[in-house]
Amino acid sequence: MSATLEQAVHAALATVIDPELRRPIIELGMVDSVEISDDGRVRLAVLLTIAGCPLRETIMADSEKALSGVAGVTAVEVELRVMSQAQRDALKEQLRGPGGRRGIPFSEPGSLTKVFAVASGKGGVGKSSVTVNLGCSLAVQGLRVGIVDADIYGFSVPALMGITQAPTRVDEMILPPVAYGVKVISIGMFVTGNQPVAWRGPMLHRALEQFLTDVYFGDLDVLFLDLPPGTGDIAISVAQLLPNAEILVVTTPHAAAADVAERAGAIATRTGQKVAGVIENMSYLEMPDGGRMELFGSGGGEVLAGRLSATIGADVPLLGAIPLDILLREGGDAGSPIVLGEPGTPAAAALADIAGKLAARPRGLAGLKLGLQPR
Repeated sequence: MSATLEQAVHAALATVIDPELRRPIIELGMVDSVEISDDGRVRLAVLLTIAGCPLRETIMADSEKALSGVAGVTAVEVELRVMSQAQRDALKEQLRGPGGRRGIPFSEPGSLTKVFAVASGKGGVGKSSVTVNLGCSLAVQGLRVGIVDADIYGFSVPALMGITQAPTRVDEMILPPVAYGVKVISIGMFVTGNQPVAWRGPMLHRALEQFLTDVYFGDLDVLFLDLPPGTGDIAISVAQLLPNAEILVVTTPHAAAADVAERAGAIATRTGQKVAGVIENMSYLEMPDGGRMELFGSGGGEVLAGRLSATIGADVPLLGAIPLDILLREGGDAGSPIVLGEPGTPAAAALADIAGKLAARPRGLAGLKLGLQPR
């Protein structure tokens, strides 16, 4: 067995990414052993975090594919083993720091993650569909994106993303499922069937807190929170747990919807949060002759942005207007966001444009202490 082949095998393994943690399996200490025979046969032992890892077949297939493409490798055999408690503890410490500390990483002073709380005054304005499509659009651009489905009573993000996989638990740490490159967590992943969640305020706060502390998202560029309609418990909890979160207000052109949505954005005057902008959904229906039918009126988003600017005392832009499109609804039903399945449609283009405006606000070090001391 030549040193060159050994180097090539290890280089190939460095390209195998854990589908949940989104990091190379070698870097995570998941490669237990590699044996290469003189005739080019490779025997690989991979350590899974838990025995019932739902993506065990994916890890095995990706490892086999990576090694089979190495020149000189004649056969590949992958054996799956399970980490010991000591190995899991070491992994948690590697991911979370010394002692595997718990906490909300996105609220720490050094966090560079942009957090957007997507809010609406009332239900039925397409807030969840907007959240999912913005997240997927940013992921396509190469950003690391996470979504917390904070609408505990009316969770819908897993279905919109086509996620049926349950999260993986590594002791107290939860690994969120990944769809279209976006990490997602929702209470819908912990209930059986379509059972309702009947919780009072303190339990809602605890659920959101656990999503933010126990779920390991890793280093994200953007985190979206899909809030329930209105200004209730969850909106207040987000302000407490993630004070730096910026609010995105979704409305329709209808004047009544804009009036109600104003309250969802005006909560920033009490919480000290920033309103990142207004998104008008269901703006118009594009007709076959090229005309537009404004089914819900017009101008609601622009009026809302103006009102919030006056109320808050800072500029609140109208980030975009999204037209009605049956493909947007069909994509949601099928778990295939329109920005991925039908990117050439006007609705997808509008969503991508809004995502581009959010992406243009990069992570930065402004206002952060670097810990430098003069000598």
